[in-house]
Amino acid sequence: MLGKILAAVAGKKAAEHTNIGGTGGAILGIAAASLVRRLSPIGLIALAAGGYAFKRHLDKREHSDGARAAA
Repeated sequence: MLGKILAAVAGKKAAEHTNIGGTGGAILGIAAASLVRRLSPIGLIALAAGGYAFKRHLDKREHSDGARAAA
């Protein structure tokens, strides 16, 4: 129970930096905590690597869109 509350608070804080909103972030935090409990260590590493690769992809796409707009 305490873990879900802490995950919801962490999700809400993380959502403040995105367009999700506080309630959506809290729900995602609870879902993420449940997912972390069910995954093996290899699965957690794969999930983190995939998230990092996705973030790099979005950053590159945003950077190239900005270069096109400036031209």
